[in-house]
Amino acid sequence: MERDKSLGLLSISRKGGNIVLGEEQVGAVARAGRARLILLAADAGAHTYRRAKSFIAGTPQPMLQLSYDKDTLGDALGTTVCAIAAITDVRLAQAFVKTLGEPEKYAGLLADLDVRVQRVEKRRAEEKKHQYNVRHGKK
Repeated sequence: MERDKSLGLLSISRKGGNIVLGEEQVGAVARAGRARLILLAADAGAHTYRRAKSFIAGTPQPMLQLSYDKDTLGDALGTTVCAIAAITDVRLAQAFVKTLGEPEKYAGLLADLDVRVQRVEKRRAEEKKHQYNVRHGKK
């Protein structure tokens, strides 16, 4: 059940445009600092693994090797196969890790994503307050 839920969340991410697929696109997003979570298939090659590690070297962007193979991951994302993908929305990344189960295994990653989500929510609240002040004058 959890497996279907996490794969369904990836499918929704793809439809919403919050996930990129393939080494080149993931590399571009990671170098721009917009990758919130890089996902690797269980049977991804050693070269793909090294490339993914080099994309996130020196940055706080996390990488997660999944238990899904390339075919299963590709089916969930609407392609034939997918060895590497990157989620670009921090809330979706957090929800995906939560649906994987095994909270003790991903505790550190979940704590980091929780902090990031709180920062995003704070920034959005500040932006909303600023927009209100611009329209109505500061009180």
